[in-house]
Amino acid sequence: MLWTSAALALSALLTWASIDYAKHRRLIDEPGMRRSHTVPTPRGGGIGIVVAILVCGLLPPIADGSEGLMFWWLAPAVVGIALVGWIDDHGGLSAGKRFAMHCAAALWTFVVPLLPFAISGGPAPWLVVLMVGGGLLAAVLAVWSINLHNFMDGIDGILSLQSIFVFWTLAALFALIDENALAWQLALWAAAVLGFVPFNFPRARIFMGDVGSGVLGFLIAVAVIWQLLHPSIAFTSGLVACSAFVTDATCTLVSRMVRGRRWYSAHREHLYQWLVRSGNSHARVVAYYMGWNLLIVLPVIGWMNRSIASEVGSAPSGFVEAALVYAVAVAAWCVGKKRCVAIVRKRGVHAAA
Repeated sequence: MLWTSAALALSALLTWASIDYAKHRRLIDEPGMRRSHTVPTPRGGGIGIVVAILVCGLLPPIADGSEGLMFWWLAPAVVGIALVGWIDDHGGLSAGKRFAMHCAAALWTFVVPLLPFAISGGPAPWLVVLMVGGGLLAAVLAVWSINLHNFMDGIDGILSLQSIFVFWTLAALFALIDENALAWQLALWAAAVLGFVPFNFPRARIFMGDVGSGVLGFLIAVAVIWQLLHPSIAFTSGLVACSAFVTDATCTLVSRMVRGRRWYSAHREHLYQWLVRSGNSHARVVAYYMGWNLLIVLPVIGWMNRSIASEVGSAPSGFVEAALVYAVAVAAWCVGKKRCVAIVRKRGVHAAA
């Protein structure tokens, strides 16, 4: 509790200080055709989240457990991702260099720990291949998560509140199976993000920037992969927790590719951006996404993990429930976007951007 409170306070203090820093360095996001804000706003406030996570994740006493130990291996990856994001927030960095660092961080986290097993020759060859293949798949998912959450960080509060929801939900599941070290770590990450929220929602005084969105995307991937490795928790719980963002980002990407647009370029075609363009406030759009999480996601995750509470048998995989959640999410995305586009066109606003 002490260190989670410290993470919240440190994040809030550094975020507050970063506003003056951003103004002094002229790190300002100006309004534009491909942005959803209407007033110039400082960026880079996510540095407070990152520093709070690093400091409070590395320094807590570990005599009564090992809550801080697991974060030491993650720290170099977090620093690397934050560094390229910080440089990009200060004036731009090529997509290739950012992507290279994201890949390096993901490989360091999920593949390098497996190399001693592969080199030792102890496990059977097929098991080594399976382990390394799983590590590579986890690395790919982490890189996708970094970029996915960067794409979704486009309106006030949406990424910070989504991150808190995912971290708290998975922390609660870990606590239920007595994985207290993992629960503590995720709760600390959520507390660091919570310290940023008052400066970004409901009206943003500073944006998170790539320094924050990249690290949060990476840590969300780490949290979900940790959950996937625990058989006592329904296998698809983390994927369901992330369904709002995964659906919006993936459907938008596929839609742009199918229509022959440059899918990697800046745009305003995510559903949350269409909702803003059709006249909804940032706060209302965020409420829609959090409503999905609270009314759909939480009950489904609770149902999938009912065996934890009853202590009868192991948790089901949850594949059927996850498939239904994503089917409903895709349908909601399609209907929502169609209605938003119609409203925008009726208002005479250019619909393609």
